[in-house]
Amino acid sequence: MIDDLNESNFEMFAIQHYMNPHCSEMQEFYDDLKRIRYIKRLFKKYHDTGIMKERLVLNHMVVLYNLFESRAMTKMLFLKLESYENYLKPFLILLNYWPMEIGHITGKKIVDSEIPLDKHIIALLRKI
Repeated sequence: MIDDLNESNFEMFAIQHYMNPHCSEMQEFYDDLKRIRYIKRLFKKYHDTGIMKERLVLNHMVVLYNLFESRAMTKMLFLKLESYENYLKPFLILLNYWPMEIGHITGKKIVDSEIPLDKHIIALLRKI
């Protein structure tokens, strides 16, 4: 298993932890990975406009966690959503995928206590 996840080993890491028994071709794998990019766009929109589509983010996350091993998906999300960690954390806590130890991403150890929670997202998620 890859201990330090980075852009150069991301695809191999994702393939190792992909658990879709119905996947028949690589394009389906890449389509599933695109959901991370969709979440990033939703977080960017929230950052720019203050509009959060929390149910859409949750839907993408549920699908991703059903297709990939949970600890691996958390690491992959942290790599790809690096500047949006404070938006990501409340969703992962709600879905019970927030680990106390995430591990190393691009040579840096991710520490739970250093990532703040976005209070607006918390308020939105409490309404669900």
